Amino acid sequence: HHAGMLPRYRRLVEQLAQSGLLVVICGTDTLGVGINVPIRTVLFTGLAKFDGTRQRILRSREFLQIAGRAGRAGFDTVGYVVVQAPEHVIDNAKALAKFADNPQKQKSVRRKKPPEGEVVWSEETFEKLVAKPPEQLVSRMKVDNAMLINVVSREEDAFPVMRRLVQDNHESLPNQRKLTRRALRLTRSLVDSGVLTRLDEVDEFGRRYVLTVDLPVDFALNQPLSHFALAAFDVLDPEAEEYTLDIVSVVEAVLEAPRQILSQQQYVARGIAVNEMKADGIEYEERMALLDEITWPMPLRELLEATYAIYRESHPWLPEDALSPKSVVREMYEQGMSFTDFVSRYQLARSEGLVLRYLTDAYRTLRQTVPDQHRTPELEDLSDWLGETVRQTDSSLLDEWESLTDPEAVQRRADELASNSLPTNPRPISKQERPFTVMIRNAMFRRVELIAHDDLDGLMAIERAAADRTDPPGEVVMTRSAWDAAIEEYFAEHDDVLLDGDARGPSLLRVDRTGRSWPVVQTLHDPEGHHDWIIEALIDVDASDELGELVLVT
Repeated sequence: HHAGMLPRYRRLVEQLAQSGLLVVICGTDTLGVGINVPIRTVLFTGLAKFDGTRQRILRSREFLQIAGRAGRAGFDTVGYVVVQAPEHVIDNAKALAKFADNPQKQKSVRRKKPPEGEVVWSEETFEKLVAKPPEQLVSRMKVDNAMLINVVSREEDAFPVMRRLVQDNHESLPNQRKLTRRALRLTRSLVDSGVLTRLDEVDEFGRRYVLTVDLPVDFALNQPLSHFALAAFDVLDPEAEEYTLDIVSVVEAVLEAPRQILSQQQYVARGIAVNEMKADGIEYEERMALLDEITWPMPLRELLEATYAIYRESHPWLPEDALSPKSVVREMYEQGMSFTDFVSRYQLARSEGLVLRYLTDAYRTLRQTVPDQHRTPELEDLSDWLGETVRQTDSSLLDEWESLTDPEAVQRRADELASNSLPTNPRPISKQERPFTVMIRNAMFRRVELIAHDDLDGLMAIERAAADRTDPPGEVVMTRSAWDAAIEEYFAEHDDVLLDGDARGPSLLRVDRTGRSWPVVQTLHDPEGHHDWIIEALIDVDASDELGELVLVT
């Protein structure tokens, strides 16, 4: 039970524990926060933790939060808390126990020391944590764009409301002043970016500032740099072939950087580069120098950084390094990847929850931040695809967000959790015509791209992944030699495989949606326009509905 798991798996662990079906749960300190799990004994493997910056001893509040789980309310009259000694202490105790009957030999036993730089604890540490009162809670109020927009949306003057919010709280007086200054700065930014309009005279509700009337109904700026994104959208070329994907890149650049994901993308990119450099005969020292320049994918990096530098001239309070160009959603869309494909490629099985939260944030930001004038039909398709990908993986985060506008849904959700019912299966993905069509189109066009680049490794990776999706795993139909022969024959007849907008168009893709096995035909766009080469595939609809992902075999 840990934060890297998908929420539905964490809930399942909690429900099994509540039903008395689990004897042991291995988890992180997420077990101590906001869940109802009956636990009789809490075993700490240590009293130190890495907090993202350094290794340190647990704070009293952290310790008591977890230890307080010991003892099941209504079942137990006592709970037990056990702390395991540091590893070197245990090893020393074992060594001494061997000579328990020989004090002389015990003296000669060489005792281990803790590893250098390791934070160690003792029974005294444990006793101090037990006796020490929990640290005082500290208010950490923040003022952001979303708060201002919500307040301005009210049918009353926003200034008295914001004054109450920033002054009637548990913050210190200096922090309250900082919050006031930040609220004023953000208000100016929202006016400059066209989100808010300052009226010459107050309206019937006494408001001086109102939301711009042509904003989408559910418009919101939930990311700290969302107002910069509005400015960056105007820099893009609407006529560019990749305009929709560039919109996605702007959105991703203002999202919080998911470090585990980016580190794995960089690791994989460097691994590929090393193999290519070795094949090219590049010497070790030069390889190492070149590797330092390789990072995770950063579409539009130069354009966005230059635009942000100009934007900061009129918004100097923004951090210099707040922008974070990256490509998670864009890479998944361009390469026709499912959630499982992405997690598998970058070995993120222990961080699935992080991937899901990032995709959910990206979906919400796409839905709420991109104004109508920048929304294209392809962006709507992409947004639907992303939303369905999140729902099929684990709909809980989106359900909670969308239920905020539906009080009855909130109650239904509470009743569902209280009933301990197992998570329901997601809706059949084949019935979601628009996002499922996007998945089919992306998967087939990805094969076209790999053929164009004569990338047999990429084609075989797709074939193996498709075969492994069924239970039991199927066989690879198009073998490496079959792909190689077909590609060689194609290029004997045509000089190139075109990858332009026409190549991706609906006229070159046919899907027969009858029965439970759908034939799919993707026509290759050759320079002469003969269109005499096709890729045939078959969609297993039942398997797709069961997995919540496209199961397509070439």
